[in-house]
Amino acid sequence: MTALSKTLAAAPLAPGVSPAYGRLMSWIGRRDFRNPSIDLNNKTVLVTGGTGSFGKAFVEQVIAEYKPKRLIIFSRDELKQFEMAQVFPQERYPFMRYFIGDVRNRDRLDMAMRDVDYVIHAAAMKQVPIAEYNPLECVHTNILGAENIVYAALARGVKKVLALSTDKAANPVNLYGATKLASDKIFVAANHLAGAEGTRFSVVRYGNVIGSRGSVVPMFEKMIGEGAADLPITDARMTRFWITLTQGVNLVLSSMAMMKGGEIYVPKIPSLKMTELAETMAPGLTQRIIGIRPGEKLHEVMIPEDVARQTLEMTDRYVILPSWGTLRGEYADAGARAVPDGFCYASDQNTEALDARGLQAMLADAFP
Repeated sequence: MTALSKTLAAAPLAPGVSPAYGRLMSWIGRRDFRNPSIDLNNKTVLVTGGTGSFGKAFVEQVIAEYKPKRLIIFSRDELKQFEMAQVFPQERYPFMRYFIGDVRNRDRLDMAMRDVDYVIHAAAMKQVPIAEYNPLECVHTNILGAENIVYAALARGVKKVLALSTDKAANPVNLYGATKLASDKIFVAANHLAGAEGTRFSVVRYGNVIGSRGSVVPMFEKMIGEGAADLPITDARMTRFWITLTQGVNLVLSSMAMMKGGEIYVPKIPSLKMTELAETMAPGLTQRIIGIRPGEKLHEVMIPEDVARQTLEMTDRYVILPSWGTLRGEYADAGARAVPDGFCYASDQNTEALDARGLQAMLADAFP
């Protein structure tokens, strides 16, 4: 049992079931993001940035549910590739391939995408302060890397490419968000280059992933385990969207099955204040306000008001349609409906706000 699991098990819960907890239980049961399903049996799938938190969770699920022809892990860190190969060895999983390469290198991508059916593009520079201090490196990886993915996929006749984005790409105030917005635009527009029967490109955009390598949750868990006297909070008002790794993988798989090309998929997920996260993980522990870091927002937006006219609502997600608008009828036939004028999907306006009890359930799902 992890330190966080022990904390959750010992944490007192208020009597009764709160409305937010009820909404969360409904959300977990209703929105696992598994439908529609995609068939990866006997298919070749390439994951850029495949040694990261998402890549590892993606591989675990694909191995559990499918028998792919090849599953290619594309990343530039040989140590992480080596460590991942110990967990998923080719002797046991003969379809696994470990391909050293950088998305900045178009020739290497072109070689890696030979006979590939589907590409999941998860590689990116993601740390906001580091991107602020190293802007050109972030541009080269997140923007020029996206361009390289597009050209390599087109050249190799890949069927579908789905790129992972972030809530920070909507109305960006930091360089990371701005580069991911540019990346989103590149992938949406790439459908024009592909022609009627060519590669389809779409995007999935979601918020903070509980338990991922870049999440604040493992940092808090480490500090709690080491006996920290307090937990650092940038601003007491700050809110964020949250999703688990499993749900993120499901969302990617189902969106890839659903995509026609040019859509940006946004899941319906809960949000909460960072102070509530800290209080749930360490009840009664002092919270120390340290101030917002360079490039941070108080609240995140996944669908700005200005794109509401292009947005449709489905049972478990929103779909931001491309500007050319030819897909609206197909999604309407599937039950999607337009969002109201002036709609904005922001973490501080989200109707699915978690209380402490609901958050405990979500953390327990991410850290069994």
